[in-house]
Amino acid sequence: MSNLSKPAKTAVLLLAHGSPNSVDEVPEFLLQVTGGRPLPPQVVEEVKHRYGLIGQSPLTELTLKQAELLARELGLPVYVGMRNWKPFIAAAVQAMAADGIARAVVICLAPQNSRTSVGLYRAALVGDGLPFEIDFVESWHDQPLLIKAFADKLRAGWQRAGHEIGAKVPIIFTAHSVPQHTVTEGDPYEIQAKETASLVAREGSLAAEEWTFAFQSQGMSGGAWLGPTVESTILALKEKGHGGVFVQPIGFLCDHVEVLYDIDIGFKRFAEKQGMRLWRAESLNDSPLLVKALADIARSRLGRL
Repeated sequence: MSNLSKPAKTAVLLLAHGSPNSVDEVPEFLLQVTGGRPLPPQVVEEVKHRYGLIGQSPLTELTLKQAELLARELGLPVYVGMRNWKPFIAAAVQAMAADGIARAVVICLAPQNSRTSVGLYRAALVGDGLPFEIDFVESWHDQPLLIKAFADKLRAGWQRAGHEIGAKVPIIFTAHSVPQHTVTEGDPYEIQAKETASLVAREGSLAAEEWTFAFQSQGMSGGAWLGPTVESTILALKEKGHGGVFVQPIGFLCDHVEVLYDIDIGFKRFAEKQGMRLWRAESLNDSPLLVKALADIARSRLGRL
């Protein structure tokens, strides 16, 4: 408890992907994502189009809200650093050093560990060294309160969808795809994503035939990406005679372009062209259970520092 008696010296740092605040910022944002490697103009225009359709990605606003709620829950300062946009990770580290932080628990807002997300966040954080001690959480894909938070959102939306269509609809759990070579080189991401889905299904008392899993948001830059895709999964469920699908992304903790465009617009349009309906579980966003999950992780790690 001695660490907790000095809250000014102990903190939590949340790391996330980051998202542009406007369509005009998309080109610069994409250069951050690729490490300065230019993308084909048509890819940049497509991403701008998607952001334009959703108006604005709420990722930064929601992440800062999660941090605020977590700080209130813990009674400790909580900082936010984004890898690809403001507030950048470097700015968060600078602020923590200025505030005299001596030790921090670092949690990535990507529960499943991949070198393409968590690995890059860690590299951006550590860089040339840190002015404080950290305990870096590698993954928390099976955290019980996280699972319960997803299951609660699933239950409410799935029941509503079934009532609207007059029949049970199959569930597709999704997570962001990564390049195929990533997992063949030992990355745990695919296994952890599927384990999260399985745990949510168990928490929701789902039968095996009531759910399946697909990877979404495959990259536009070529190469093999993890599948099956959501589109191919929708087609397979149509072949089985289903008139609708219910999607729950378990790799994302809040609304952003992969949810608000890829699912709510892209997959919904695809399903409609197949004569099917598509529903989605609400994102966790500022879910009290999500905040408690993050708090439990932080408290368990603070004891080690």
